Amino acid sequence: MKAVLTIIGQDKVGIIARASNVLADCNINILDINQTVMREYFTMIMLTDITDMNVSFAEIQDKLEVVEKELGMTIRIQREDIFTKMHEV
Repeated sequence: MKAVLTIIGQDKVGIIARASNVLADCNINILDINQTVMREYFTMIMLTDITDMNVSFAEIQDKLEVVEKELGMTIRIQREDIFTKMHEV
């Protein structure tokens, strides 16, 4: 099963490191990553494999919420099927 992680906010040092460390701790593999900085704004989208994660989906959301608050950014993770349905035309 896959999930899509998005991060948006003011650019600063350590964003990718913080997010990827949480994912690694939860045994979530990053399959693809795309990021850009537009002026002072950082945007990133990751495709992850959550098949073998060692926590519940609610727990990973809670862990990422802590990072979101620490960094002052918006961080969301959604299962790929839900993400895809939300963005269909």
